[in-house]
Amino acid sequence: MEVEVPVVGNRQCFCDYRFINTITDNMICIGLRSGGKGACQGDSGGPMVTKTGSVWVQAGIASHGVGCAKPKFPTVYARVSEYQSWINSQITSDQPGFVTFTSTGTDSDLSVSCSGLPPPPTTLPPTTVKPVVCGSAPMNSRISGRSSVATAGMWPWMASLQKNGSHVCGGTLVAVDSVLSNANCFSSSPTASEWTVVLGRLNQNGVNPFEVTLNVAKITLSTLTGSNVAVLRLAARPTLSNYIQPICLDNGQTFTVGSTCWAAGWSSGRGGVEQVLQDFQTSVVNCGNTATSDNICTGSFTLEQGDSGGPMMCQVDGSWYQAAVLSGNKNTTSQTQADPVMVFTKLSRYQSFLAQTLGEFLSPATSGGSPTLPFFFFHLLVFSVFLHLTL
Repeated sequence: MEVEVPVVGNRQCFCDYRFINTITDNMICIGLRSGGKGACQGDSGGPMVTKTGSVWVQAGIASHGVGCAKPKFPTVYARVSEYQSWINSQITSDQPGFVTFTSTGTDSDLSVSCSGLPPPPTTLPPTTVKPVVCGSAPMNSRISGRSSVATAGMWPWMASLQKNGSHVCGGTLVAVDSVLSNANCFSSSPTASEWTVVLGRLNQNGVNPFEVTLNVAKITLSTLTGSNVAVLRLAARPTLSNYIQPICLDNGQTFTVGSTCWAAGWSSGRGGVEQVLQDFQTSVVNCGNTATSDNICTGSFTLEQGDSGGPMMCQVDGSWYQAAVLSGNKNTTSQTQADPVMVFTKLSRYQSFLAQTLGEFLSPATSGGSPTLPFFFFHLLVFSVFLHLTL
């Protein structure tokens, strides 16, 4: 059986249960104030679900209540979003997809008050909300070396593009809802519904407590002569954190010869059993006979198919910029025995396409101090949900 019932705000639920037990942020309550509809014995462990767009999202797990659908005693559920890290730590392969759910409604629960209930949080004025910036990686300790990434958050914009639960190509978060990759990754499968994007991932096999999996709503490919890039529009915006941040895009930056840059990616042949994300230090070199305004050249390093779509990234004035998109195609590499050189197409060549597809590029944090990274916390304000009941 199923029944449609509304969410009861946590403040109201706290007041309803204040003489019985405590309602915490790990819980979410649903039920009619008049009673008559709700969960009963045997329903524990069942889901509370809601729909966002075309996607069904499980928001709660039936936990406890007072009787069956009694007036002013809503059913209490475990709030799934509070257990994301633990869930991911228990499922080490083919992990579940988490999406960010937001409501367009208002939170009328803020006006509820009773003895023992703390006052509602003060609403911050809009001027205190920090804008999303690009190129910040507070967990990054890379200075030099050629070893595998040792900790999560080193390259917080890295994305794993997956089909049928398996890594196919790399990518980078370049906007609050968009990922950049190589167009060749989609030559045989350009259908958005067949792909998912994993952000915040370190290991392809193993525990990743900071990751989130998102569906792809749209794939747009550039159509220039030669190499091309792809922009994946995500079905939901990820919650930004130290482990998930966008990188800045090259819109005409100068990457001087000799400057240090990095590439990163996953490949089944590297990173041990867990297939840890690998990074490769290189430096910008003179392109010689292949020099054009559209090219950037670096010292040689090994690229494999799973690295395609990942970034060539360089730090400019304290912020990280993506200079090029990697390709696993060996035709992009020009080498001689005396001076091995790798040639990449600069992202500035796709500036018109990216501006049209992404809109305005994100800006780096202002210089003169360490930026405070924006975190976005969303209340689950759902007006109606479906509770599956098992009798």
